[in-house]
Amino acid sequence: MTKLLLLFVVFSYCLGIPSALAGINDDNYEGNVFVLYGGNASLVPPKTTLEKSMAASDRATLLVLYLDDCSDCKQYASAVSRMQAFYGRATDIIPVNVDTILPELTYKPTEPGYYYKGAVPQVIVFDKAGKVVLNETGQVPYERVDDTLREVFDLLPRTESSELKRRSFNEFSSEVTE
Repeated sequence: MTKLLLLFVVFSYCLGIPSALAGINDDNYEGNVFVLYGGNASLVPPKTTLEKSMAASDRATLLVLYLDDCSDCKQYASAVSRMQAFYGRATDIIPVNVDTILPELTYKPTEPGYYYKGAVPQVIVFDKAGKVVLNETGQVPYERVDDTLREVFDLLPRTESSELKRRSFNEFSSEVTE
């Protein structure tokens, strides 16, 4: 009888716990996309606001509008993290969850709602003067954003510059491996 009772308790316990399924290809909410899928918790919350970033004339701004329960945004989070790796020191990267944009009749040009087109992910690049130089929705290819930022910073086009490769991380000293 005790074995039967124990089996019943274990079986009931297994039925009562929902499984924690996280998937990059579904529209379910699991948490912040940059933490879970971009591997980059430093992007959220943003270090500055759009208004403050536009007031600073020495930096470009990359505004990323997203939703946490959107498969396209989950997949795009790693591309935004990659952009931060290359442009994070010279560009303010501001990810904004569109659920936090309060509905208003009109927005100021210093508010994310002013640029929101109703689709996510959306990428807006502002030059150092605060002028929009790229405003696209969907999974904008990294190369497209990279080309735009290269123009903003007056860098050589990718076709003319040497290919940048990151050093591979190795926990062993190079002296040991050579």
